[in-house]
Amino acid sequence: MTTGPLFLGVDVGTGSARAGLFDASGRMLAAAKRDIRMWREAGSVVEQSSDDIWQAVCAAVREAVADAAIDTAAVAGIGFDATCSLVLLGPGGQPVTVSPSGDPARNIIVWMDHRALDQAQRINAGHHDVLRYVGGVISPEMETPKLLWLREHLPDSYRGAWQFLDLADFLTWRATGDLARSSCTVTCKWTYLAHESRWDADYFRAIGLGDLADEGFARIGQRVVAPGTPLGAGLTTQAAAELGLRAGTPVGAGLIDAHAGGLGTVGAFGDPQANLGYVFGTSSCTMTSTGRPVFVPGVWGPYFDAMVPGLWLNEGGQSAAGAAIDQLVRFHPAWPEAQAAAEAARLPLPVWLAERAAEAAPDASAAIDLAAGLHVVPEFLGNRAPFADPHARAIIAGLGMERDIANLTALYVAGLSGIGYGLRQIVETQERAGAPVARVVISGGAGQSGLVRQLLADAAGLPVAAVTAEEPVLLGSAILGAVAAGTHSSAVDAMQAMTHRGPQYSPAPDRAEQHRHRYDVFQALQAAARSNR
Repeated sequence: MTTGPLFLGVDVGTGSARAGLFDASGRMLAAAKRDIRMWREAGSVVEQSSDDIWQAVCAAVREAVADAAIDTAAVAGIGFDATCSLVLLGPGGQPVTVSPSGDPARNIIVWMDHRALDQAQRINAGHHDVLRYVGGVISPEMETPKLLWLREHLPDSYRGAWQFLDLADFLTWRATGDLARSSCTVTCKWTYLAHESRWDADYFRAIGLGDLADEGFARIGQRVVAPGTPLGAGLTTQAAAELGLRAGTPVGAGLIDAHAGGLGTVGAFGDPQANLGYVFGTSSCTMTSTGRPVFVPGVWGPYFDAMVPGLWLNEGGQSAAGAAIDQLVRFHPAWPEAQAAAEAARLPLPVWLAERAAEAAPDASAAIDLAAGLHVVPEFLGNRAPFADPHARAIIAGLGMERDIANLTALYVAGLSGIGYGLRQIVETQERAGAPVARVVISGGAGQSGLVRQLLADAAGLPVAAVTAEEPVLLGSAILGAVAAGTHSSAVDAMQAMTHRGPQYSPAPDRAEQHRHRYDVFQALQAAARSNR
């Protein structure tokens, strides 16, 4: 019998909305998932619907609560996290189209949408002071380039928007009616200067968005609060009815999804500053906390109060990680055969391939031998860090005429090690700038396999640790609910109470030289591609 308060974490990723119920110790009682629609068009256009997402959230929450068989009065707090996608709402909260199609349902520019590449380049050419806090170079994944694209290409939508919101802030507004923004979302993706509690009006005027400054930033956030801050009077009557919960249930200000994964992991191994949070999903995100601002060229941040309260955050990662592995293996002639076998085994193909690699090697570290002569720089969607280069593209070297599953498995291992070398590159760049870490703490669906974790540890040259939580991202959001409810006095206290150490995978000493050589090849291929461009 479950006793004590429960906390609901809601995570909206790229392809699905998930809900999980946790007790005060961080134990998950139930979870549920609903897929969400996505539209893709030419020109790197990727769009979603906020109405679809809210309906998926409500369905997932209702199922999780039903599966847990609890009284909804036991839900003491709710936290939300989401991708850093841009939502447009008109008067009354109605969706406003962001789509060249004109479809009003399509009112979200998804984080991975690169339509604003030209706008990002023009912004970067101005060398604005605020860019110091995004690694020196703004990304087309961030919101001000996308706002500028809307102003220039869909002026009616831009003018007609009542609010521009990060997706996590949309969810908390939809739940509570409170328009407060999270310091995580606006600092990491909108150029808000949380350490000074202000927007830089001169920046917005210089890049062509001066109207937002003239309006006093009413459409992008006049009140900014720390993650976990209780919003409004809790769930509104309407939102509570839709979610199947009690009106007035406290709701905490949200987080970007990767940062929720960080909150759900980095506190389990002592000082958060010693632990790099690594969320390995469709994309990957690295999160390093420091007590003082550390400026790392090509790595986003330093952001104040963006994940662990009172600390600065440097955020790197890879624009395609799990998605890069999916793309990579689809190129191989054996992909259809392997995909059919994985479906028959009811496994995702990368998991099935990891099992094949484990079977073919005497131990997890030895799986790298399968990839002898094969090298992959898996930058299909550019290099997020440490080069902040959206033009970078993937490189595959060493492929022959083989068409069998064994060769596909070798390609998978080579791609996975390439992800690890990209992680190593970020870690080394941050260390040179003054932000060293002792270990990587992993979360995310693509990083659950022991073989994956060991190969990443070997490739990155650092221990890779995990927490006991089955769903660390959902746990991170639930931690926000615990803070909003007042059950824990701070996010740090909640992290210490609700996150717990899991297994740790140390780099194999006898594989260090092999990976050093492969890392050198990885960097040489990157350099050759940059030189060619």
